[in-house]
Amino acid sequence: MGDKPQLDPLLVQDFVRAAHGNLERVTALVAEHPTLVNAVWDWGGGDWESGLGAAAHTGRREIAEFLLARGARMDVFAAAMLGHLDLVRAHLAALPAALTASGPHGIPLLTHAKMGGDSARPVLDYLQGLLDNRVTAAASADATKS
Repeated sequence: MGDKPQLDPLLVQDFVRAAHGNLERVTALVAEHPTLVNAVWDWGGGDWESGLGAAAHTGRREIAEFLLARGARMDVFAAAMLGHLDLVRAHLAALPAALTASGPHGIPLLTHAKMGGDSARPVLDYLQGLLDNRVTAAASADATKS
């Protein structure tokens, strides 16, 4: 902890907004303020978002990879968008509830995988299969109660 200065909140907001799609701005901001890679912005109502989170739900692979290469902390939402099936499987094995958890702005994990395009297709198929199995299991359970 120590006596490190806090980042200016407006700088953090600018960074997170830029991470939704402006690699040039993100690059410039991180060059000047390297600790931004793990900064988060509070949009209100418990909606916290990092630059990596912004890049993940908008499918901006180049921004996500840039931030990860500079020390951003990987999360399951970014892993889904980037197509890291091994990480997504491991995360869900440890925390099954993450399958239906919401990321920034309430965006679900499945949507993050959709935003990853072709390279995230295996993750999308895996997540969709898990969700389909839940629906089938719930329907079967309801049928046996009748």
